[in-house]
Amino acid sequence: MKGYSKRIEELSKTISRLEVVLGSIGRRWGRDLERAVFEIFRYVLEERGIEPGRIEKFTYVDVEGKYYRRGAKLEVDIYVHDEKVYLIEVKSHADYEDVEWFYEKTSIIEKIIGRKASKLLLVAVHIDEEALKTARELGIDVIYSTVIPP
Repeated sequence: MKGYSKRIEELSKTISRLEVVLGSIGRRWGRDLERAVFEIFRYVLEERGIEPGRIEKFTYVDVEGKYYRRGAKLEVDIYVHDEKVYLIEVKSHADYEDVEWFYEKTSIIEKIIGRKASKLLLVAVHIDEEALKTARELGIDVIYSTVIPP
C-alpha cells in the first residue's frame, strides 16, 4: 500500500508540472495566434488606419471587483492613434457568445480607461453567421475570412 501512495504522489506532481507547461504553451500560442492573424489581415487593418505593429495588449485584473467581478482578468487589444482608441478582439473562430462578451467587456474597459472607444473591431479567421449579424447590429466592425452558416 505504501508503494501505491508514493506512486500516486509522484503522478500528482507530474500532472501538476504538465498543467503548468500546457498553460504556458497555451498562453504563448494565443499570443502567437494574435500576431499571425494581425499579419494575415495586415492590409485590411492598414486600410482602416490601423498599424498592426502598434497594437498593444491591455490587461486589467479587477482585484477589488470595482468594474466587474472580483479577481476577473479582462484582456483586449488596444490601438491608440490621433486621440482615437480602438478596442480589438482576435479570434480564430468567433461565435455569438464571443461577440456578446466582447461588447460587454469593451463597455467595462471604457470605464477602466476613462475613455469611449472610437471603434470596436473584431478580427476573426472564421465567424458564425449569427455572430456576424449580431456584431454589425452592435456597431462592431468585423474583419474575417470565412462566414460559417448555421
